[in-house]
Amino acid sequence: SLVESETTTTKKKEEDSYETEEQQQIALKRHLRDSIKKQKKIQAARKKRLKFIGMAKAVDRGQFAITYNPRNTNSNTTTGFQAKSGLPDRTKLFTVLGIESSCDDTGAAVIRSDGTILGEALASQGEIHEEWGGVVPALAQKAHAANIQSVIQDALRNAGNMTIEEDIDAIGVTVGPGLEICLRVGCYAARDLAIQYNKPFVGVHHLEAHILMSRIGGSNAVHNIPATSETHGSTRAMDFPFLVLLVSAGGHCQLMKCHGIGNYTILGGTLDDSIGEAYDKTARLLGLPVGGGGGPAVEKLAKEGNPSSIKLTIPLHRRKDCDFSYAGLKTGVRMAAEKIRIERGVESIEHLSKEDKADIAASFQNVAILHIEQRLKRAMTLCEEEEDNLIKTMAVV
Repeated sequence: SLVESETTTTKKKEEDSYETEEQQQIALKRHLRDSIKKQKKIQAARKKRLKFIGMAKAVDRGQFAITYNPRNTNSNTTTGFQAKSGLPDRTKLFTVLGIESSCDDTGAAVIRSDGTILGEALASQGEIHEEWGGVVPALAQKAHAANIQSVIQDALRNAGNMTIEEDIDAIGVTVGPGLEICLRVGCYAARDLAIQYNKPFVGVHHLEAHILMSRIGGSNAVHNIPATSETHGSTRAMDFPFLVLLVSAGGHCQLMKCHGIGNYTILGGTLDDSIGEAYDKTARLLGLPVGGGGGPAVEKLAKEGNPSSIKLTIPLHRRKDCDFSYAGLKTGVRMAAEKIRIERGVESIEHLSKEDKADIAASFQNVAILHIEQRLKRAMTLCEEEEDNLIKTMAVV
């Protein structure tokens, strides 16, 4: 019986070992299969990215699953985005409260549908971010939350002590692009007010708002927009279509044709960095205060410098398209500044004299703007060569 018991135990161990080995083989095969699948996925993604190397960012070439398409042009219809909360009666003048919190300033404005700005207010965060050399999202979000309600009330008061309940017909708010945690503050404030006062809620595309602001009438209104069965008549500073140079909105740098609301043709965009990023990094390189943005700091210093003192190459000057690139210029400025530092025998670029810094700033700004001028000339040529040649005006925003 002892021999039988030992034989049974040995057989059981062999069976357990066999099952374990079999399970290990199954697990190994599964792991290999998953690894092969993962590698194929990585290779497919890499192959897809390779097609866009050397092409401008933020241009829809079919690589994005979701795109901004309010007119629903893919289905060849005129219907697109719809305001589920409704819209004000557009056959007569209406008033909108607009709220903005996409980056580092909290803003609000009361604007009438004929383009008249009735009142506005702004809480700047320049001092908050200056010591960090750029916008810190968490600090920006905190400042937005602290200021949003007072800014809204200031805008209403500046509009003649208006109230949302009696004087505002709709509430609009920036929904993107921007810093997500900052956008959230403005969106939540607008949503809560829309619900509280039963007002239409309208999400606004940040970049499109920059573009369409150029059409606001006022004293520059020269184009009459006749009334229709759906909208009242108004005046605008320019009519569709027009050429747009978009350089003011954060990391965006684009040339496009604006055919109408939600209807754009992008002629070119940045391959890497925007002009705003280049200004910010040049300002930090020179040790300038950037609380109010690198652009104003560099521009102010550049007025005291010689724009021809440092030789810098104009980006993409051999390419006959409308794309931008500022990564190479940033590197060129840094290398030029480092060369001057060595020649002067100072510890760091920040320790250069104000005269040297002014020359660097002026030389950088000169080439940065020349790059834009070349792209603009190319875009204008393209528009002139078109058969219909409808575009006669341009907006820089």
